[in-house]
Amino acid sequence: MIRAGKLDKQITIERETETVAASGAVSKTQAPVATVRAELVQLSADEYLTGFGESDSSSAVFRIRYFSGITTADRVIFDGAAYNIDEIAELGRKRGLELRCSVVAV
Repeated sequence: MIRAGKLDKQITIERETETVAASGAVSKTQAPVATVRAELVQLSADEYLTGFGESDSSSAVFRIRYFSGITTADRVIFDGAAYNIDEIAELGRKRGLELRCSVVAV
């Protein structure tokens, strides 16, 4: 069960959209789908060694009330940072969603 008092953060869910100009050029932009209240369950930043050197990895887990239509192709904006949605887990029977996200590499 998700308690309303724990939903103390605000996140925006965005979806990539394509627009075609009159010249035929296609441009991709992010359009907001919804702004919802969320609980920040976990926020971590890890440094680890990879084959090409050191790398930074940031991840976050958000819990929100159930919202249909969210996919792993969407992304989350929280506190000025963009996060790709890696996994979506349903909590209960359409009571809530747990979004496991990783920071978008710029």
